[in-house]
Amino acid sequence: MKSVNSKNAYLTVITLIIWFSLSLQFSLSLRHYNGALWPTLKILLSFFTVLTNLIVAICLVAQLLLKQTALGRFFSKPASQTAVAVYIFLVALVYNVALRGLDQPKGWHSLSNELLHVINPLLFLIYWVAFVDKARLSYKQTTVWLIYPLLYVIFIVIRGYLIGQYPYPFINVVEIGYPKAILNTIIILVVFWILSLIFVFTGKKTAKI
Repeated sequence: MKSVNSKNAYLTVITLIIWFSLSLQFSLSLRHYNGALWPTLKILLSFFTVLTNLIVAICLVAQLLLKQTALGRFFSKPASQTAVAVYIFLVALVYNVALRGLDQPKGWHSLSNELLHVINPLLFLIYWVAFVDKARLSYKQTTVWLIYPLLYVIFIVIRGYLIGQYPYPFINVVEIGYPKAILNTIIILVVFWILSLIFVFTGKKTAKI
């Protein structure tokens, strides 16, 4: 019972932090677009960072409040939670390795930026290490986990073709061309798959300890 209470307490804390960070980012973006709701959502939901933090938030809420629903059962699966852990880890990795320094946010923007790219990923990874049952993870599951980033890339390419705007420089075909953008995408997907394998390997090893 103590472990369940500890898990629920930690879930509650990080859920509040992640929803706060998303609300803060939405508020700042809404102000930037002079209160225009649709342009704000259109921009925010084009970022892998925002979408993935939103998935993390939904995952946490589903476990806390919707345990008996299909959504709650899905996000209670260790495979689903591990996939989410890989997604949010990739957010932190790509930002801090490839994107940090391209922009210099100030004030509340800086806080929002660090929450979405550093704090939230760290908090969810701690949850994954401490509370997720990783004994039955399978390497075969990692190919399914590629669906989300692949669908995201397809969405961004189609969106960019239609409006000529891309959320990240490494996939901006207007600036770097399709060959380089495709190569970058392949590299990211391969890195993602390798990270997934590492998460499964680590999870299975630590579950035996």
